[in-house]
Amino acid sequence: MANAASQAHTRILVVDDEENIRIMLGAVLKKQGYEVDAVANGADALDALRKRPYDLIISDFRMPQMDGLEMLRRIRDERIRATVIMITAYGGNDQMNEAMRLGAHDYISKPFRAEEILLVVKKAEARKRANVSTVPPAGPGMQPADLTRSMIVISPEMKSVMATVERVAKYKTTALLLGESGTGKEMIARAIHEMSDRRSGPFVAVNCGAIPENLLESEFFGHVKGAFTDAVRDKTGLFEEASNGTLFMDEIGELPPMLQVKLLRVLQEEEIRRVGDTQPRKINVRIIAATLKNLEDEVAAGRFRDDLYYRLNVFPIRIPPLRERRGDIMPLAAHFLEKFSTRHGRLINGFAPGVEDALRRYGWPGNVRELENSIERAVVLCEGDMITESDLPFARSVAAPAAEVPAALPGGASPADQEGAIVINFGTDLSIPRAVETIEELFIRRALDKARGNRAQAAKILGIANRTLLYKLQRMRGEG
Repeated sequence: MANAASQAHTRILVVDDEENIRIMLGAVLKKQGYEVDAVANGADALDALRKRPYDLIISDFRMPQMDGLEMLRRIRDERIRATVIMITAYGGNDQMNEAMRLGAHDYISKPFRAEEILLVVKKAEARKRANVSTVPPAGPGMQPADLTRSMIVISPEMKSVMATVERVAKYKTTALLLGESGTGKEMIARAIHEMSDRRSGPFVAVNCGAIPENLLESEFFGHVKGAFTDAVRDKTGLFEEASNGTLFMDEIGELPPMLQVKLLRVLQEEEIRRVGDTQPRKINVRIIAATLKNLEDEVAAGRFRDDLYYRLNVFPIRIPPLRERRGDIMPLAAHFLEKFSTRHGRLINGFAPGVEDALRRYGWPGNVRELENSIERAVVLCEGDMITESDLPFARSVAAPAAEVPAALPGGASPADQEGAIVINFGTDLSIPRAVETIEELFIRRALDKARGNRAQAAKILGIANRTLLYKLQRMRGEG
């Protein structure tokens, strides 16, 4: 009962057109003390979200009236604050990339176990609590590079990023971290802080997209007693909390225009004014901003101020997605395996044959965060002393081993000799129409990966019309 009481504050909305899934998830979550409502499609979910707030949304991809991706777009456009976890029986990288780009926190593959659902929910809760976090000043024994030594940096791509971090850390200049969700932007921001002469000051991290718009000004600038109805005492804002240290502003592209103007003034004048106060206060804070949005596009669309963009973009650092630095996958996986085996008290000796190949082949739309989540889930669900492919949540969406591929390619070359060769498993179905369909789907996924989810660019790579690609994607998802 104590556990149930501890979860009672968390409200969850389940969105799935299958009644048995809604009933099962409701039973599992309510047993843990969560408050759960359930609806059958995205349109009904939006109606529910407009009537009351939910902390977490667990939604299927394929639903009638409004599917999961369209629901995600509406949630983003209406600035509804909730953590979204997607459920899918179809693991295509293009679909997952689009979901992550639209703001999904994580996803679960069908079929799933109750333990897996609960693990993902608990991790989402922990991340929500960490939307605003403060790291106290470094202790006297801590060295500037302690944090970066704990990071897994093997690939040339990440070594280049860390070399840039080391250079920029020496100066107070504003840094703008660019990259997809889950690439480790906050860890890079912490590394900049720890390698700078500000490491003895606080590191304050905030997700700009997680604070309700009506609370943003008070959260950032603070307020004085009596400034508004609920202001019963003076409150220190995040800029003052980060005094003599670093303020990391994640998802800065989500700031509304009013806050953009005020932030620009902070950067120019190095002073803030609490809500309801008449006197400005000087601050000494380094700003590190991050976004997965293309701010140049946001400026062109009139959603982000150009003068603020130029102030923030003094030193841009692009963090490559995991699919562009595959040399880091296995070192990271081994690190997470050791971490979660210890945390959960499991004696797991490593990865079974085939797992390393599966980890390297997968596209990782959720990047390092998805890899970490996947390894933790595998540790929890593993029934033996080694992680197997069946323990991986994405196992069914990864291509089969190369041993099952026909041995020869045109010209007598083996698959390994062909740059960019695509590995295919035809299984026992040797019908030519199915073989053609399988190859076509693999080419489409490869083109979408290469185009980073841009369908127009992928259609150009494939040499087909945009409408033709859309039709084929609908067929692949079972919508047509």
